[in-house]
Amino acid sequence: MPTHEPDRRDTGPSLQQILGLIAPGMLDVVVAPRGTGVPVADVVLHDPGEERDDDAWAASGLILLAVGVEVASPEAVDVLRDADRAGAAAVVMRRGGRGPRAALVEAAGRGRTALLARRTGPGRGWTEVLGQLRTALVQTAPACSATESAGPDGVGGVGGVGGLRLGDLSGLANTVADLVGGAITIEDPQSRVLAYSRMDHEPDPMRRLTILGQEVPRWRVDELRESGFFQALWSTDDVVRRPADDRSAERLAIAVRHGSEVLGSLWAAADGRPLAEGAAAALRTAARAAVPHLSHHRTWGRAAARAREGAVHALLNGAAHAAQAAHDAGIAADRPYAVMVAEAYDSRAVGAASGGGAGAGAEQRVLDVLALQAAAYRPGCVTARSGRRLYVLVPAGDGEADPARTLLATARSVPRSVVFAGVGPVAADLSGLPASREAAELVVRVLRERAAGLPVAEVVSAVAAFGEVVADTSVLRVLDRIEPLWKSLSGPVHAMVEHDRAHGSEYGESVAAYLGAFGDTGTAARHLSVHPNTLRYRLRRARELFGVDLADPAVRLLADIGLRIPARGAHGSSRR
Repeated sequence: MPTHEPDRRDTGPSLQQILGLIAPGMLDVVVAPRGTGVPVADVVLHDPGEERDDDAWAASGLILLAVGVEVASPEAVDVLRDADRAGAAAVVMRRGGRGPRAALVEAAGRGRTALLARRTGPGRGWTEVLGQLRTALVQTAPACSATESAGPDGVGGVGGVGGLRLGDLSGLANTVADLVGGAITIEDPQSRVLAYSRMDHEPDPMRRLTILGQEVPRWRVDELRESGFFQALWSTDDVVRRPADDRSAERLAIAVRHGSEVLGSLWAAADGRPLAEGAAAALRTAARAAVPHLSHHRTWGRAAARAREGAVHALLNGAAHAAQAAHDAGIAADRPYAVMVAEAYDSRAVGAASGGGAGAGAEQRVLDVLALQAAAYRPGCVTARSGRRLYVLVPAGDGEADPARTLLATARSVPRSVVFAGVGPVAADLSGLPASREAAELVVRVLRERAAGLPVAEVVSAVAAFGEVVADTSVLRVLDRIEPLWKSLSGPVHAMVEHDRAHGSEYGESVAAYLGAFGDTGTAARHLSVHPNTLRYRLRRARELFGVDLADPAVRLLADIGLRIPARGAHGSSRR
């Protein structure tokens, strides 16, 4: 395969450099018509089903991750051609079991966009691919070069930073401290300490508290938030200054970001002497150099990812060590969160929504897409899986009652899938997460049981927030409590249900339809697709055979309760 030199007008690392820095065996180059020397500008998600304005769409120099597209699928050629017309450097599709079709290989050979295939297996999901490609991209960025020159103010460049081992945050903090002439703290977006420079002098009280606690004290975080300091820090690429006060020396801070993603921040404090004259310029340079190191820090290995998922599950289940679990999960212990639960089914096996089986591999691919959407939704989202479910902790802003609205709507549009997703109320602190999780799970059960009463062809994805289905979830809770008692009893409704089960009759279904229509025989008959006289006959026989007299209010109540309970079992409620 020939390798051509990239256009000198383009900037950015080459595709060959990027591929050389990711895990071996993750991506295969299927066809690269211009070779792998083409420059790469960024890595983005591409949803083939997303409506867009073709005249405005441009992907020059991008690596597009075609989530949901397999190289053997019919739409693969169209996706490749769209990417090629938009100027993409490469498009990545899932390899699958059959490999690429000849038509796709031929189309790629005639174009300019490289076709890459993602292998399947542990640690090779779309989330891992996105993380490794972005880490490789920032690692090869020109700003990280050891040859970066000094600025016009005479402050040295980042030659020392360029020689650091990737991810060496302590070395980074010490190097930056030498550049700015002060003490450096590196923090994540939740104000937790990732690294700090050596202390040549006695630290001021605030630095001492922060280092000892490994995070900025909560009261200080509240103070910085309320004063607008954090808003200023996260909304600019420049240095933000905080004057000295009685608890701390002067601070300079700058956000470390890759594109729109905030990776963390660098804080410089006067350390026994005033900060260097060019400290702000040095901090700006250091922030660019810190990008690959913080990006590498955020790219978890498989063992770390499993530990993180375990910590998320511990929080959702009300672990006693909640503060430690929050730290391990990567969330802020003092920030409100809402829990979203998504349950995935492959649309080709959607009978599973009514209690049948489904392909586990297909469901896991749907969860891959949902986890990727959550990771890209907003900083601080963390996820964990359990079977066909994905749990998402969504951070909420101050006073924000519905932080997952957009993510919830997005979950409905995953191609070739049926997703039931629900969001619980916002939990003010860690102790409220189990209740939010339970509420979200109840929402999912409501949506699934609604779908279970539909023909398979009519089952579609559905999403809701807890506040939208309060009555339905309350009924589920009541029935959960009543079901054991109901099964220990006997009576007319029990006899009718048992007769239907043994003989295939439809007395229970007819009574339920009649009750659901508030006694309107015509409406109930249309729901059952029978003649009204047929329904009247069934109701009369239910009274004669079993004593189910719907003119009796007590019998109506028992019938309403008793007919809901067996229906739950038939619909595969899967209560946890």
